[in-house]
Amino acid sequence: MSKPQVTHYDDITRVRLHMAFPLRWVNSYMLRGEDGWTMVDPGPRSAENEAVWKEALAELGIEMSDIASIVLTHHHPDHYGLSGWIQQQSGAQVWMSRAASEAAWRGWGTLQDESAPSAWTAEMIALYRQHGMAPERLDQLPEHLGSFLPQVTPQPEISVIAPELPIRFGGRWWQPIETGGHAEGHLSFYEEQTGLILCGDAVLPRISPNISYGPGGDQHPLRSYLEGLRTLGALNVSKAFPGHRDPFESFTARTTQLLEHHEDRLNRMEALLREQAHGATAYAICVSLFGDSLGIHQLRFALSETIAHLIELEDRGRITRTHAEDRFVFHVVEAD
Repeated sequence: MSKPQVTHYDDITRVRLHMAFPLRWVNSYMLRGEDGWTMVDPGPRSAENEAVWKEALAELGIEMSDIASIVLTHHHPDHYGLSGWIQQQSGAQVWMSRAASEAAWRGWGTLQDESAPSAWTAEMIALYRQHGMAPERLDQLPEHLGSFLPQVTPQPEISVIAPELPIRFGGRWWQPIETGGHAEGHLSFYEEQTGLILCGDAVLPRISPNISYGPGGDQHPLRSYLEGLRTLGALNVSKAFPGHRDPFESFTARTTQLLEHHEDRLNRMEALLREQAHGATAYAICVSLFGDSLGIHQLRFALSETIAHLIELEDRGRITRTHAEDRFVFHVVEAD
């Protein structure tokens, strides 16, 4: 992407930002309002993306000082990362949900480099060790988690969005809808009059958002995600503007597909456990599903998603766990 990819959809402008493989790019949206421009999810911080924004703003004919607000769907670095830097350049307010701001601080506020792992890093390592991650993979985590620090520095000052109250930006009134599972306090923004929705990573076309279990967060993330899909699927959406891939119209159908996908994944995990006479760790199930050649970034996503699904199976009474030698081992509950 040598030049900023700026695409106009009536009153909403998309700017594509660079991010790591396999997604490669993330969407930010620009909306013009009475008090200036609003930027939704400015992307991860990097020199490359700073340059993209300078070129994109020039193409749009606006200055940093014209940005009145930055609205964040959630705290993940590819959405949240540049918000502090742009706030410093523009003086814009940065808005997100309270739960998302707390997750941002828990994950990024005390994050240090690999030479001095943070408490959050230590908790992640302990969690993955309990679920059977191989020692050589655990050793890769401090450097991997520390690598996010440049993407989210500096931290922004946050103004909190109340999910029950409409918020005005870009010359429109939006209803914030908070859903969990992918990220704590994730907000989508729905305009009932037109049926438009800025849905972040809550619903994505063609790919399934990662559902992750992590320390200090939602203890039942897949349950939260499925409930959120049902809430979002009940809306009368005409067009969805997602965090990744292109805007799309078949929003309700996509929520149904994602619900079915996770039911299939639950059934597949239960079947894999049934093949193990003595049970299996989440890491063993993860490797069975996704293979053992993933890089540490994708492996962390895959294991966190596996744990989330196993917890949901546990909640439904379909599996149980034992604790042996500092490891959790999951077993199928046989019908009477």
